[in-house]
Amino acid sequence: MDTPRETHDIISSTDEYAQRFTGPVGTWLLDKQWRAVHKMLQTCPGRSVLEVGGGHAQLTGNLLEQGYNTTILGSNPDCARRVAPFIQPDRCAFHVGDLLNLPYQDKSFDTVIALRLMAHLKDWPRFLSELTRVARHAVILDYPSRVSINRAERLLFGLKKAFEGNTRHYQCFTTKIIGDTCTPLNFAPDGRQRQFFCPMVVHRALKMPKLSAAIESACQTVGLTPMLGSPVVLKLSRIDQSTTPLSTITHHHEDVA
Repeated sequence: MDTPRETHDIISSTDEYAQRFTGPVGTWLLDKQWRAVHKMLQTCPGRSVLEVGGGHAQLTGNLLEQGYNTTILGSNPDCARRVAPFIQPDRCAFHVGDLLNLPYQDKSFDTVIALRLMAHLKDWPRFLSELTRVARHAVILDYPSRVSINRAERLLFGLKKAFEGNTRHYQCFTTKIIGDTCTPLNFAPDGRQRQFFCPMVVHRALKMPKLSAAIESACQTVGLTPMLGSPVVLKLSRIDQSTTPLSTITHHHEDVA
């Protein structure tokens, strides 16, 4: 039996979804996300990047400004619309393919990135298998943490939907869950950054980026964000190339939850 196609990146590639990140607050949210990704990219060898489900265009401009040779893969031709202005010969390409059967040879890209996606996939283990298969050195992804306010996702979903309109249910993870899945694939957690203590919908509702920045700075200072922040940006490296001992990542309070 054929595996059903996963097409959740179609929603995140729409202008409607992009409205969540417009204005000063949206710019602040995306800047924080990019800084987390960029920090991890700086420790990844090579300059070729595949962004799976990257039709949201949240990273495309940043990647090109930093000189990365970027390929974006979407599950549907419609996912190309927001990244179309960035397409350039020999610098940025868009391909259509199956998220669970990526149309590339093993180790085709130095780094593979997937944001805004894994929390919505049914067959996320197969997805991780494909990301690690085509990555030469590293995979960078994000996920909602089980050890955060996201634990109450079902209780808060109505409020979130009332504010955002097009929100979706999602599943949460821990670094250990992802690490245990990727270890047989020869990949291990090699760096992690929690982004926000307060849910992003709270910052969107405040519409005051300076206040949001002050709140998050205070939460970082007192240790709330390192313990309970979400989403988590996680770097996975090939085990034979990892510079961070696996124990420093997996032996963490998050992993007992």
